[in-house]
Amino acid sequence: MKISLLRDNILKLLQHVTSVVERKQNSPILSNLLLKINQNQLSLTGTDLEVEMVINTEAESNDIGETTLPAKKFLDICRTLPDGAKLTINIDDNKAVIRSGKSRFTLSTLAANEFPQSEALNASQDISLKQSTFKKLIDQVQFSMAQQDVRYYLNGLMLEIDPQHIVTVATDGHRLAICKEDTETGIPEKRQIIIPRKGVSELSKLLEDSDALVKLQLGDNLIKATLGNIVFTSKLIDGKFPDYNQVLPVDNDAILECSREVLKQAFSRTSVLSNEKYRGMRLSLSNNILNATINNPDQEEAEEEIEVNYSGNEFEIGFNVAYFLDVLNTLKDDDVVIKFKDANSSCMIQAKNDDSARYVIMPMRL
Repeated sequence: MKISLLRDNILKLLQHVTSVVERKQNSPILSNLLLKINQNQLSLTGTDLEVEMVINTEAESNDIGETTLPAKKFLDICRTLPDGAKLTINIDDNKAVIRSGKSRFTLSTLAANEFPQSEALNASQDISLKQSTFKKLIDQVQFSMAQQDVRYYLNGLMLEIDPQHIVTVATDGHRLAICKEDTETGIPEKRQIIIPRKGVSELSKLLEDSDALVKLQLGDNLIKATLGNIVFTSKLIDGKFPDYNQVLPVDNDAILECSREVLKQAFSRTSVLSNEKYRGMRLSLSNNILNATINNPDQEEAEEEIEVNYSGNEFEIGFNVAYFLDVLNTLKDDDVVIKFKDANSSCMIQAKNDDSARYVIMPMRL
């Protein structure tokens, strides 16, 4: 079996498909990519049994067949070849010989029939939307997902679709991020699914900030996304996501407005004296002034006085400064609005001119 292709055409595709392959695998076949050739159509598949990516592209070949190649080694070979290089892959028995110019590489292959079969997508519901819309829905909230929480349903992103809206929600129990877009979905009734952390991360990397469409298919235990010549599939987390509406503050009438960049820079400077174990920041609110203070266990202190638009009651409240910086780094608008209630209640942050994304942060005792 012989395949010829251009390095520039295959490199980006290989980077995508190899990203789902875990470096350390219990089964050697999971470290490989599945290559299928049908004359001039080449298909590349990578999987870790939780997520799977299939990419189709053109190649020069008169053959029909399939094999598997070590994913990272194949990618590294293509990455180190010069721009514009042409490579040929000759596959015979359990060896693949890759040639380009005066370079030659011999890789061991594994039989294609050892590669895991794709799981069937049952009871599918379909929806198409702009990639830019779906990317925003993911990127505005994914940083709030939990990591290795025993509440396994928090280790992912909740996607909620009803006939008129799409909502994404992520929480780690200390903060919550929610993003909502109004769009006709064609879904007859509300549906909630939880996409695991790795599936969310890979989808975000695949999506482009463009009007090109992504087709989503929601199964009983899978989500499939088709983006042009790329088909991405992820298993879903089997669990019930908490009711996020109960977490959203409703009586926060102490409202602060400020430049996002001014606030971000001030909090970044203050956080210099925090450490991994102690991230607490004290906020003191008074008439048009916000004081941010951090003390660390070495008896050091950082303080910033920030001019803001605020005329509510004076009080002090503590927060994890990293949570605030995550939000300020994610929002794109020039100005932000922070809504407080009192010294013991969660605050809500959003852009001044766009309420599609909202962020709730629980206070901490200092």
